[in-house]
Amino acid sequence: MAHPAHQVWFLVFDQFQLLDVSGPLQVFATANDELRLVGRPAVYETAVYGLEGGATCSSSGVEVLARPLPKRLARTVQTLVVPGGPGVFRPATPSCKAADTPAAAALARWIQRASPRIERLASVCTGAFVLAHAGVLDGAGAVTHWAACEQLSSRFPAIAVQPDAIYFRQGRVWTSAGVTAGIDMALGMVEADLGRDIVMAVAKKLVVFYKRPGGQSQFSSALLEQTAGDERITRLHAWIAEHLRSDLSVARMADQMGMTLRTFARFYTAHTGTTPAHAVERIRLEKACRLIEAHRHSNKAVAVQCGFNSEEVMRRAFMRHLNVSPKGYRERFAAADA
Repeated sequence: MAHPAHQVWFLVFDQFQLLDVSGPLQVFATANDELRLVGRPAVYETAVYGLEGGATCSSSGVEVLARPLPKRLARTVQTLVVPGGPGVFRPATPSCKAADTPAAAALARWIQRASPRIERLASVCTGAFVLAHAGVLDGAGAVTHWAACEQLSSRFPAIAVQPDAIYFRQGRVWTSAGVTAGIDMALGMVEADLGRDIVMAVAKKLVVFYKRPGGQSQFSSALLEQTAGDERITRLHAWIAEHLRSDLSVARMADQMGMTLRTFARFYTAHTGTTPAHAVERIRLEKACRLIEAHRHSNKAVAVQCGFNSEEVMRRAFMRHLNVSPKGYRERFAAADA
């Protein structure tokens, strides 16, 4: 029996993150559905593999039945995806250094052997650490979950970590940020394989944005608040969101917080890892994105409502953080809704 043109293998291990597999896998499966609807043959054959095969438990407790990985690949695999999860990544703590897991090391050794027969290597979330151990990211750019980017960079200095990217492609290697970013990456792969019409149909069927730009930042004000763990940050962000058209200088924010300028700047950066001015720009950008997505306002009106001094200032912010212009961002949503 002839095999379809494109094999997609997911490698699982004990304590893998379920959505890292199920999200991208569904993208490829839905692409097959959309191809059939337009009278074209299915392209992707998806499969889940493990080092030994059999029932493999995810970090959420759900088990999947994996096929055993062959010791050597007898034929080419077009796409191989490594998910993340506690089974391959143990973050450093004050009392314990980050450690390689047996699963990460074993999978890395298999990838090293199989790499010449794999056309496209990919990771979701902390699965990037497996690819890093295998050496396939050396000299290349890569991304992982925002909370693990610093550890990826420090442990593997030969990798150019891209902490702001949702997913990153360099040659045949694709890496994505945390969890749902794997869906964005899979959509990017489907577009590269099958074109825009199919990927738009897939995104519409799955009710997701047809393709967030790969360079779009992982930042969100909500994530900053969760990281900060301080209600004062949450209250400040709410106040900023209500006063986007006002003067939001660092001095004004310091006054709102009842702190001196120097104390506030140190407090905010220490709790969030970024500067107050950067956060204001990003909160303005989040609001601008929502207004554009609603298709109810011109770009000029969006710039005014969000407190950007001009359309050009807003355009530069979009390019800096999302790697797409406001016009391009609007066109992506118009395409997705078509």
